[in-house]
Amino acid sequence: MDTILNPLYYAVSWIIVQFHSFFSLIFNKDSGAAWGLSIVSLVVLIRICLIPLFVKQIKATRNMQALQPKMKAIQERYKSDKQRQSEEMMKLYKESGTNPLSSCLPILAQSPFFIALYQVLNKIAGGHEVGVLDQELVDSARRAHIFGAPIASKFMDSASKVESLGSTLTDVRVVTVIMIVLMSLSQFYTQRQLMTKNVDLTVKTPFMQQQKMLMYVFPIMFAVFGINFPVGVLVYWLTTNVWTLGQQMFVIRRNPTPGSLAYTQRQERLRAKGKLKEDPAEVEARKAVEAARAARQQPKRQTKAKRQVAGTAQPVGDTKKTSLEKDRDDQPGDAKSKQGGTSRSAKSGQRKGGPQRPKHPSKK
Repeated sequence: MDTILNPLYYAVSWIIVQFHSFFSLIFNKDSGAAWGLSIVSLVVLIRICLIPLFVKQIKATRNMQALQPKMKAIQERYKSDKQRQSEEMMKLYKESGTNPLSSCLPILAQSPFFIALYQVLNKIAGGHEVGVLDQELVDSARRAHIFGAPIASKFMDSASKVESLGSTLTDVRVVTVIMIVLMSLSQFYTQRQLMTKNVDLTVKTPFMQQQKMLMYVFPIMFAVFGINFPVGVLVYWLTTNVWTLGQQMFVIRRNPTPGSLAYTQRQERLRAKGKLKEDPAEVEARKAVEAARAARQQPKRQTKAKRQVAGTAQPVGDTKKTSLEKDRDDQPGDAKSKQGGTSRSAKSGQRKGGPQRPKHPSKK
């Protein structure tokens, strides 16, 4: 493997040495600031070179989001024929000019440099020359500490190995844990920002579920594998996460996905500044909706006493009385009582003087 990656070892070590020579003019050449900033500068240089791939990644991600409904329809239509399903998917990608692998290009392009830096730091920890780093530079890098932890030390190193690098196991583990937590949080927030602000909320697709799952999977992966990374690699990965977060914030603010929350916020900003050219019909329709909403009268809030009075009020239908009830109400109290008694007796007399029900044979 060293034979295959040897050119990358030379490239990575040469870049680090050039930056180290520059920062040695400001800081002590054996300090963690000089070597740590050299690693940070390596990240910045690589990410600047990967900006065109990042733009392709953004476009590919948007195209994949737009194609999700069509892809789902193809999957439903040819769910029993996997070969035909794959052919239709490839045809759809070709017609739309979308490459599913484009969304992974920045990570794939950055991986060889990440592996090369990992191996270079391992060589430095062992005191071996690597690339253009001679023994003097290797010894200088071994003496460099970042917040008390050597840049070539790892969380899982033994106490004797850490002591040989001029530090303590406690310092190394505290620094590595803090950096791993920061690395995981930055990755989580980057993915969450993409899901909550730059996704078309009007379309529910499986792609959104995959992105949501990755939002939790990636930080866990960083936390698990981070304990085996040297401090210098953690500096590299934390820097690239922060770069990705800032770069994504810039893109989302300036060129968000249509239909997303960030797109709506951008439209509002442009409308407030008067820079948004809108269709006059849409403007009139929006004003009409706002005017209707403002003119809509809300029901007045009533007190508890008013609500009770309204609840005990007699219904409108009960205010109309029949002529018989009116005549009875006009009579004196005794007449009404007699009339009521007569009517009750008449009703009861119907049972007495009228036809009787035949008794059951068993009651004779």
